[in-house]
Amino acid sequence: MSMAGLVSSASASAPRCDHTQAWAALHGHHQAHGRSLDLREAFARDPQRFARFWLQAPELHADLSKNHWDVATQRFLLDLARECQLEARRDALLAGAPVNHTEGRAVLHTALRAPRGLGPFSAEVHAVLDEMLAFAEKVRAQAGQPYTDIVNIGIGGSDLGPAMAVTALEPFAHPGLRSHFVSNVDGHDLTATLRHLKPSSTLFIIASKTFTTQETMANAMAARAWFDAGMPAGADRSRHFVGVTTNLKAAADFGILTTFGFWDWVGGRYSLWSAIGLPIAVAIGAEGFRALLAGAHAMDQHFAQTPLEANLPVQLGLLDVWYRNFHGYSSRSVAPYHQGLKRLPAYLQQLEMESNGKSVDLQGEALPFGTSPVVWGEPGTNGQHAYFQMLHQGTDVVPVEFIAVKRPLHGLADQHQKLLANCLAQSQALMLGKTAEQAAGEHAPTASPQIDRAQLARHRSFPGNRPSTTLVMEALTPRSLGALIALYEHRVFVSGALWGINSYDQWGVELGKALCAELLPRFAMAAQQSPGALEGLDTSTAGLLQHLSA
Repeated sequence: MSMAGLVSSASASAPRCDHTQAWAALHGHHQAHGRSLDLREAFARDPQRFARFWLQAPELHADLSKNHWDVATQRFLLDLARECQLEARRDALLAGAPVNHTEGRAVLHTALRAPRGLGPFSAEVHAVLDEMLAFAEKVRAQAGQPYTDIVNIGIGGSDLGPAMAVTALEPFAHPGLRSHFVSNVDGHDLTATLRHLKPSSTLFIIASKTFTTQETMANAMAARAWFDAGMPAGADRSRHFVGVTTNLKAAADFGILTTFGFWDWVGGRYSLWSAIGLPIAVAIGAEGFRALLAGAHAMDQHFAQTPLEANLPVQLGLLDVWYRNFHGYSSRSVAPYHQGLKRLPAYLQQLEMESNGKSVDLQGEALPFGTSPVVWGEPGTNGQHAYFQMLHQGTDVVPVEFIAVKRPLHGLADQHQKLLANCLAQSQALMLGKTAEQAAGEHAPTASPQIDRAQLARHRSFPGNRPSTTLVMEALTPRSLGALIALYEHRVFVSGALWGINSYDQWGVELGKALCAELLPRFAMAAQQSPGALEGLDTSTAGLLQHLSA
């Protein structure tokens, strides 16, 4: 049996988390100590608490000290990881075992960023990478003549990852090229993008593995019609359309001659490292894209080689299990205090919720516990003036993940200090809170003079003891962004492995697609008042379809 086969067999025999002795021990620990832990008391008891929970990984530091755990909790969670054979499962993933067992596929996004000769399928990976980066450099060399605008048309992983990365790395982008991303089948998305563009200076990247994705192909055909209508007859369409796909025939039939492919072991939400990253490469260049890959690879090495006690993706994944299954926290807010990371929460929604939003284990058995939390957020300080009210005084406890960037890439130093001060203040306020007695001793200039002082104090008190994690980056660069994304990828794997689920399929996406394909022709039938238009539908769907078709 091959090494991949051996580690796959070891992984398949690993117990599900709730079938372990460590799980029972964690339950007892939570009942006795964990659920009553108060962060303010924990810091008062242990002056070294910050140092104990301060971890370092490539390009990142993490403060885990403001979380609802202690050294004993961490020890119990590590016992759980080992009893669930996390290291064997990790090795199976990295060795190329078919850990996506429902589709019989390996999951090798890590191979896409491994240096030449050091990863599985290295020759194929680097052949496509070299070709893609050469094309990106060619486009960059033609900035302004003929290209001024790059429009990526894709959806899901073919949109969220590239869009997030290009936004984050804007200071590194070519000044003569504007990047646009179209994903929604809603025509308002495409028309708003094209309104100020010229066909003669626009390059379209059509990203669809099969070249059949409904939303992507609808937008691609509309973009082609816009291009043809705005160009002289006989214009060379192939200079303005490029494909990222494995369906070369369909791309050629569309009018695309330049294509870049990838493999079935590249999942959509893990694909920005592949040719799907072409818009990133065009924006930041070959050197920048290679730095993005290098940062991710450095995190891969950390994940593969660092002992579990100091392994940042492992520690975050264990904390996720502790919160979801023992504390019952059902959501997590991500608050990046950097405007460049404004699309990160949306990217992480797909990465985590599509990966771990599962209700059956690897054997198809129903799970008796929760899996993926709801992931949501906005960049700071915008979120402070939106939903932080609920985080501080609402009835639900929502762990918050702050991301701080130490060094800005702009010259407004005073504003950056204000940004960082806000970030630290919010995590501090979540932990410390404010008692009614403290509030009563303060002057509230906007309070009604008629309200009872004690009543006002209750309105202005904060429970505190609300958990948060702070991730710190030195600067937001291609390399550090690569490390950050890889950190979240591996964290998702850790929690999914302990839950005993397949984090790499997404069957929940399919049902809606199938029903859409059935409903679509009914709109035309309903418009023609065909008697079969509503046949077999539930009354709600039938009523809505009839109303929308009238």
